[in-house]
Amino acid sequence: MAKAYFSTVLETSADDVWAVIRDFGSYQWAGVVSDVHMEDGKAGDAVGGVRNFHTADTLMRQRLLAHSDLDRFYTYQLCEPVPFPIRDYEATLRVTPVIDGNRAFIEWWATFDCDADERDRWTSHFEKDGFSKWLSNLRAHLIASGTCNGRSGVYGGRCCDPRR
Repeated sequence: MAKAYFSTVLETSADDVWAVIRDFGSYQWAGVVSDVHMEDGKAGDAVGGVRNFHTADTLMRQRLLAHSDLDRFYTYQLCEPVPFPIRDYEATLRVTPVIDGNRAFIEWWATFDCDADERDRWTSHFEKDGFSKWLSNLRAHLIASGTCNGRSGVYGGRCCDPRR
């Protein structure tokens, strides 16, 4: 089993971050610009629901396996047709409070199987072209929305600003 992992800290409360990302049916915060919807009209926190969207020319379908508002995480798997030569992909996105400074620790990881000679390629792909990019887009989304320590427009200082 291969594992891809990425984490970051945002100068925003875990509750504020979770409020943006908790709905599995919403993916705009990650920079996904296509139509994103839950199949069969399921709610974005309904375990078993399938998120459907396109990236470039690729259809993506992901099934929600677990969702916890209390622990601020969700776990999902890729559904057929899987657009990569991998198997048994399962990913978790989790937000944890950093008590010192009321910040948020966000981590995103996936386990999957693939051919041994492709393991480094796909691990790097998910870490750098996936999780890192999507969490950078989350940071930009929070800055643009002014979500910062629960106050609107407080990003002129340290809050969420990656240059600091």
